[in-house]
Amino acid sequence: MDLRSSTIVMIGFAVLFGLLAVFLAQTWLNNQADARMKSLDAQRKAPVPERTIVVANRPLRFGDELSASALREMPWPQDALPPGAFGKIADVTVARRVVLLPIDVNEAVLASKITGPGQRATLSAVLGDGMKAVTVRVNDVEGVAGFILPGDHVDVLLTRTGDKNTAITDVVIQDVRVLAIDQLADQRSDKPSVVKAVTLEVDETDGQKVALASTVGTLSLLLRKAGELADGAVRRVTAVDLGKHGAGSPEAQFVTVGVIRPNKQERTEYTVPVEHANTQAAALAHAAPARECCTN
Repeated sequence: MDLRSSTIVMIGFAVLFGLLAVFLAQTWLNNQADARMKSLDAQRKAPVPERTIVVANRPLRFGDELSASALREMPWPQDALPPGAFGKIADVTVARRVVLLPIDVNEAVLASKITGPGQRATLSAVLGDGMKAVTVRVNDVEGVAGFILPGDHVDVLLTRTGDKNTAITDVVIQDVRVLAIDQLADQRSDKPSVVKAVTLEVDETDGQKVALASTVGTLSLLLRKAGELADGAVRRVTAVDLGKHGAGSPEAQFVTVGVIRPNKQERTEYTVPVEHANTQAAALAHAAPARECCTN
């Protein structure tokens, strides 16, 4: 066999093996695709384990009594059941239960959103572990014009008269949840109303602070942005801060400055903020006194 014939034979074998490799690869891919399709078909045909849970048949609000007409049963995947769900309407209505938190249509009725069997819908039932309820008296201004609603979070401010008859405002507590306004505790309420009292959820210490603060000054509420977390960076604001831009000094302190007038042989004392003591003392030495604390 000459060189030309050998080359042709080798080329023929190469083409044959190439075609065979392509055939085998195509066969393997087809088998994999068929196996995948059979697996998907089997999953679709396999029954998904389900059970029923109780959902609301109409909107339910704080204080509503649960009845069979307000509930219905809905199929639900077995592996996605929410904690505290009920399987049958009879499980809910076997004894008198009352709604504590809002439940919308088709929303699951959970044990955490309703009272126990025979219990009343009281505010104490919605308090968190270790938390207490305290009420703050407000008016149309201190209550943010009625725009504070149950479920909002607020800061509590105290305005009072400090030393040297100077008005001061302190932040008593931050980021507390509003439980109720007057006698309304429905967290889905969206109609502003001017109220006389706002009930807050606080711990023991914060409750003591609010009770004490209410006896020494005027309490006001600051409505917080939804989802905003308390940063803890608070400071006292005094009359000295009025008219200033920005945060100002942490807390204004005052000193007594004495000004001696040589021509009158008298000494006049003034109470001024410590940060302005030097500049104000120089100015007062050349001006008529605003008030005299003592002479000679």
